[in-house]
Amino acid sequence: MGRKRRAKIANCNISNGALCRRGCYMDINRLMETATITVNPHILVIDDDREIRELLARYLERQHFRVTAVRDAREARRIWPTTPFQMVILDLMLPGEGGLDFARWLRAESDVPLLMLTALGEENDRIIGLELGADDYVSKPFNPRELLARMRAVLRRASEVGEKRESGSKTLFFNGWTLESARRRLLNPDGTEVPLTGGEYDLLVALLDRANKVLTRDMLLDLLRGRQAGPFDRAIDVAISRLRRKLEDDGRHAQLIKTVRGGGYVLAAEVTRG
Repeated sequence: MGRKRRAKIANCNISNGALCRRGCYMDINRLMETATITVNPHILVIDDDREIRELLARYLERQHFRVTAVRDAREARRIWPTTPFQMVILDLMLPGEGGLDFARWLRAESDVPLLMLTALGEENDRIIGLELGADDYVSKPFNPRELLARMRAVLRRASEVGEKRESGSKTLFFNGWTLESARRRLLNPDGTEVPLTGGEYDLLVALLDRANKVLTRDMLLDLLRGRQAGPFDRAIDVAISRLRRKLEDDGRHAQLIKTVRGGGYVLAAEVTRG
């Protein structure tokens, strides 16, 4: 270990097994815990800090995950076509191609669950990442147990969406738009497909299933994220804004997804099922 690394760890002020933003580490073994998981999701970890990559890989493998860890977006792009992953954990502070740029590319390729690792105080990056379609985030330094809880919550929601997609063949019609649940496709009034991320699809389904009913932010958080994931209120507003753009619903004078002052949101349209 070089002098810079020793100095960095010596000056670290974290405790209780947290991982710091650039790799400091203390006593993660105390946080190891076994879990009964019936499947072994394959997780792609992208972080340029080798120590964090190795620590996360060991910890997640102890929790019965399969893990592939790479240092940058270039390596991630190289292995992406050859390996089916069930989740991506992405550090936004990557060398070369930044994490946000990679997230944008990833969302164009797949709706795989995406969890961001961000630095403390980088609220703008978190918001942009959520706008790009990330499912959740954890700020460094973080407790591995919090990361694990958020991962499981995101995977659980993705699994539930997949089961609903496989079992449900309903088609929803609203305001000229069509949502094909079986194929998870949104078609505009001209019949052109409008791509949706996993989070956008879940949000639209929640609104359509409860059309013309006011849904508070807390209700939407419960429906979309689950309290176990540690809700981030701003994420709901960001997601609504993003979905409005997809639906060509002017945010200032929105007619389809309306803001209810002090209440939340309501999808104001007649919904029919086919």
